[in-house]
Amino acid sequence: LPASVLQGFQCSQAHHLPAATILELAQEMRNKSVELSSAQLSCLAQLLAANNLTADFSGYPPDLLLFFDVAKVRGETCEEFYSLAAHGNLELLPRGSAQRRAILHGALACVGASGSHLSLEQLGSLGALVCDMEPDTITASDPGILENLKLCPALTGAQRGAVNAALLGGGTAYGDPSGWDLHTLQSLGPLVLALNQTTLSLVAKATREAFARSIAATYSSQGWSQREKSLTLLSAFAEASAASHPRLKQSTDRCMSTPITPSTLFDNLIMDYKTPEQFYLCLSNQALQNSLAPVLEQPLPMEYLQMVKKKLQEMYPAGIPDEQLRLLGLLSRQFTAQEIRQWQVTSSDTLCALLNPLDGTWSAAQKQQLIARYLELGGKLTGPLLRRIGGSCLCSLSEEQIKGVTPEAIGSAGELDISSCSQSKKDQLYRTAQEAFAGQACTQAYYNQIRPYLGGAPVKDLKDLANAGITISIDTFLALNPNELQKLSVMDVKNLLGTEVQELKKAENQTAVLSWIKKQCQEELDRILGIGLHGGMEEPCPTGTTPPPHPDTSASSAPTTTAPTTTTALLTSPSPIATSSRPPTTPNTSPKTPTPKAVSPTLPTSTAPHASTPRSSTAVGPAATPTARPTPAPSSIAPCLIHQSATPNKTTT
Repeated sequence: LPASVLQGFQCSQAHHLPAATILELAQEMRNKSVELSSAQLSCLAQLLAANNLTADFSGYPPDLLLFFDVAKVRGETCEEFYSLAAHGNLELLPRGSAQRRAILHGALACVGASGSHLSLEQLGSLGALVCDMEPDTITASDPGILENLKLCPALTGAQRGAVNAALLGGGTAYGDPSGWDLHTLQSLGPLVLALNQTTLSLVAKATREAFARSIAATYSSQGWSQREKSLTLLSAFAEASAASHPRLKQSTDRCMSTPITPSTLFDNLIMDYKTPEQFYLCLSNQALQNSLAPVLEQPLPMEYLQMVKKKLQEMYPAGIPDEQLRLLGLLSRQFTAQEIRQWQVTSSDTLCALLNPLDGTWSAAQKQQLIARYLELGGKLTGPLLRRIGGSCLCSLSEEQIKGVTPEAIGSAGELDISSCSQSKKDQLYRTAQEAFAGQACTQAYYNQIRPYLGGAPVKDLKDLANAGITISIDTFLALNPNELQKLSVMDVKNLLGTEVQELKKAENQTAVLSWIKKQCQEELDRILGIGLHGGMEEPCPTGTTPPPHPDTSASSAPTTTAPTTTTALLTSPSPIATSSRPPTTPNTSPKTPTPKAVSPTLPTSTAPHASTPRSSTAVGPAATPTARPTPAPSSIAPCLIHQSATPNKTTT
């Protein structure tokens, strides 16, 4: 199976798999370097333990070992276990959690650590597990602990203080800070971010400036998070220079350095302009008008970015024009919602550029105002724009604005999570989605594509799904319109949920389910579902409300054979027609931890986990739609009007 399919592992349904299949699945995830969420890993670890498959752990992913019960790790294999687990992503476990503490204490006991001192040999076995060490342990241990600390995604303030104390002690491989050169700073890797002003002030000025220029040289090619680290470093280095070389008071009404024009833009570093005010006075209007993108590609600390914003607002009092807006990048997030109301954002390309997640996050108010301004100026929401906007922000639009979303846009937007929409907005989006996918009605693709919008489906369409042999997950069921859910019969629910009907028992205390149970005959709940639901109406019950059973689920006197659960049935591919109904979740932001190494002349990059890319929805092909688009009445487009007499395979959406 490909890694993309393994990543969609649905552990909650894997309890019925044979032990050999569970073992093969866990080993394959290591072979394919599959990254799973904490919930998936925890569930898989429990499955392995329940089947007595934890003893031979060498073939499992290191991330998975972090979720093992460390109390059951045998003494003769503990060193191998913790050495492998140390290569896992420790950030999968919350800092300070019981499991994370248990792993650290178990590892220390395994290597025979006593007191605060850790030897170089012990550190070699502990790897990234030292990221939770106390400051006293950092200063008391072998100086080689600094190499372990390079593996940490972040250090606490106290830990950073201990790193500086160790470096100032002079007993490390880096020597005294006064003798550091460019190569030394680069070799420190991510630890350079921990250097305080005391340590930096001892580094030669020429070395600091050379290092700052090496960072600036690669700034334009760095991602958002890496740029933040670059700016932090440059600010720290500039502060160290200012402290060691106090400057006389200068004029504050004119540029005292090289004016910033298109021709001199790359001659000086921003740190050459000692104050934001001097940077503002030296920044020409011509440089911003003709070279805004190159200006913003410079490593500008926040105070300097504010000067660029101030200059732009002075240059364009009626609102920044469209062609300049698309170049703002990180700077765009510094404008308030009120200021965004004046922007001249008129093209979809510009809106897409502004919504680029690599440039940072918008507040809800900023994003809503940005989209409202675009629509106010005559813009249309296309499929690519809907993907950038996301379902949550789509739900924040007014009903009138949502009515303007076309079937073509929905058809090419991929999967949107509209769970936060009001019911009336869900109803509208469902009708639009029906039009978008009408050309694929009566096909499996139709149901998979309409699934995210089923929260707005009327009961007639839900019954059509059940009669067409399509089953939905319990999550999709619970997200249905509560009023429409009440109109479903017991047999409707059985046919809709299929194999997931057992999950209804776990949700019986939810308001919509409780209300539905009270409207059903208890005898039918027992006879048709048989999952122990209570609270239905006692006899006599209304008659004629239960439809005949679906051909797939009807009782038969002939013996039946239950097909074994296959591994692929528990895996969900992250494609636009994925069968999982769960809305996209924020994945873990830290993958595997590589081995530390010397850093190139660019900004030292932490060898700790990088942010993993969330699974994105791929746009589906445009649906065939009528040329005119009258507003359809509810359920005017039936999902499938022809019910076949036998449905060999029921599919869960």
